[in-house]
Amino acid sequence: MAERHIVAGSAGFEDTDRNPYQWRLGPVVRYALSLSGAQRPKLCWIGTAHGDNMLGLRALYGATSGEPIEASHLQLFGMPNVDPERHLLSQDVIWVHGGSVVNLLAVWRAHGLDRILRTAWEQGVVLAGISAGSICWHAGGNTDSFGPNLVAVTDGLGLLPFSTSVHYDSEPGRRPHFQALIADGTLPPGYATDDGVAIHYRGTGVGEVIADTSGKLAYRVFMSACGGVVEEPLHPRLLA
Repeated sequence: MAERHIVAGSAGFEDTDRNPYQWRLGPVVRYALSLSGAQRPKLCWIGTAHGDNMLGLRALYGATSGEPIEASHLQLFGMPNVDPERHLLSQDVIWVHGGSVVNLLAVWRAHGLDRILRTAWEQGVVLAGISAGSICWHAGGNTDSFGPNLVAVTDGLGLLPFSTSVHYDSEPGRRPHFQALIADGTLPPGYATDDGVAIHYRGTGVGEVIADTSGKLAYRVFMSACGGVVEEPLHPRLLA
């Protein structure tokens, strides 16, 4: 089996000061691309969680223009723009954008992407993403997909056997809700990321915690032998 990589968390493409849909490649995206080992990596962007928003597509191609990257996208609304299996299995890196993880998982399963993406991962394609694009690889997490009140999502793809919580420092409800879900057994133990932080998983273990912003952390969240929830800080390496 090829070496398997997932880069997931709360960091990715960066907005410019001029427009929230005018992006540049963030350090975490560059880190994911470097894992492929390709001189001109093939990068496929998936915006299912955001309804294949055309502004996102424009931002993607703007960010990758002039870079040594062969950029493409997979669009599922209203029909796939490419053959999903053939295209995804030919990529070096697959980046999944944020939005509704509940909608993402439902649409993916309808199109067989749950199976295709597992195969891609097993064949060595680097999987990566932010927010919903992080939760999807895990066993589950907490989400605002149904509205402002956070709920548990327990049917992630499960490539990683942990739960996860994103935007841990910027959305105040995330931390107590995530801890409660682990405490009552709704979610398995897992990892949380502050904005600007991502975790590089090698296989199904944590390889490295990385960040594009100083002063931010990741956390391992689990039940102690005494029965309480423990939050263990993980200090990231700050990327240039």
